[in-house]
Amino acid sequence: MQTVEEIQMLSFSIILHAGNARSSSMEAIALAKNYEFEEARRKIEEANEEFTLAHHEQTKLLTAEANGEVNTVTVILIHAQDHLMTAMTVKELANEMIDMYEKMKSIEEGKR
Repeated sequence: MQTVEEIQMLSFSIILHAGNARSSSMEAIALAKNYEFEEARRKIEEANEEFTLAHHEQTKLLTAEANGEVNTVTVILIHAQDHLMTAMTVKELANEMIDMYEKMKSIEEGKR
């Protein structure tokens, strides 16, 4: 069983990496809006790297539970999970918006 302090540290790590991923995703949207698609895709890759780190922390908790360990569910852990899921949604929307801006640029170029 992990201590409350260990769960809190894992939670804060998830929040950190999810926050970084969300920020990179938002930057990707801003870049796409300016038709800087290559850089926008790089920001999405940065977000993916941060999600990988967050998921590693999450997996520690899931593995412990799958092995029969009972972990204390804290409010900060719930917040971390919420933060991670929200960041994932932002990244998915960022990908859609990058595609949308690429189509917009293509349409604009076709009218010229």
